[in-house]
Amino acid sequence: MTRTVSDMPSVALAVTDGMLHYELSVALEVFGADLTHIVDPWYDFSVCGSGPVHVDRFRLEPDHGLDQLAHADTVIVPGWADTDREPPTDLVQALRAAHEAGARVASLCTGAFILGAAGLLDGRRATTHWAHTRELARRHPAATVDPDVLYVDNGDVLTSAGKAAAMDLCLHLVRLDHGAANANKIARRLVIPPHRDGGQAQFIATPLPEPGNHPLGELFPWALERLDQPLTVEDLARRARMSSRHLARHFKHLTGTTPLQWLHTQRIRHAQELLETTNATVDTIAAATGMGTATTLRRHFHRSVGVPPDTYRRTFRPQEPVQSAHHGS
Repeated sequence: MTRTVSDMPSVALAVTDGMLHYELSVALEVFGADLTHIVDPWYDFSVCGSGPVHVDRFRLEPDHGLDQLAHADTVIVPGWADTDREPPTDLVQALRAAHEAGARVASLCTGAFILGAAGLLDGRRATTHWAHTRELARRHPAATVDPDVLYVDNGDVLTSAGKAAAMDLCLHLVRLDHGAANANKIARRLVIPPHRDGGQAQFIATPLPEPGNHPLGELFPWALERLDQPLTVEDLARRARMSSRHLARHFKHLTGTTPLQWLHTQRIRHAQELLETTNATVDTIAAATGMGTATTLRRHFHRSVGVPPDTYRRTFRPQEPVQSAHHGS
């Protein structure tokens, strides 16, 4: 299914008794808050359920019935507390109908079990909280369950791992709908890391920990200010005053990836922001992000983001972009 960005994309939160309150509140905080001071229009958000819902010690009053899910652009399914219990039939049927109507359906944590019950995981990659991946795979053998990632995006069906990864997936959806620059603004408002790739391991700390709290506290900001330069692992190790082997070990622990892959990801994210916020040519952005040539940037950008830089810019370019693509050193 090809998604298009409407003036006000609609997001419906599907709720029922027995859902996890943390994942539910994450979706409310991202999609249900009034963030029109950052992105205007934001989302047309609603909570849909068959009646009043009890979530742990909280009681939630839905705005609409479950039939409203079929009218949403995106449907969010929070975590499901008791994975041994079958989800309500009316919720399963409503999710299936929403997907058939063209909705993008995303589950947070163990909400993947509800998507599985609706048949939405068959033939697709999926993930859930690491403690439940084996059971999800056993129960839905037609799905390919990946226990080692933060979230999986199949386009029309998305799943996330537990807790913090639920926020990662929500911000990923914002990034798809409103661009990387706006997603980063939302992340800063929430005081969380602006981006973690879905392919990162579940067992990782934040990719940009607070300076001074770890051996690479000063290295991350130093490297981010020099993305236009041809940095090597040796350059990073020298700056961190450690061997390349020790640097790789710290990077794996802190980011779940290698130094070079981390650098590559930061270059792509910086290119996204420059495409959204400047008039700079692709050649200029290639130089500013250390990609060298426009050809190299286009190849890596398309592979990482899924569309060419020019297409990305047309989708997310603001009304009055600034002129400079200079990156500090």
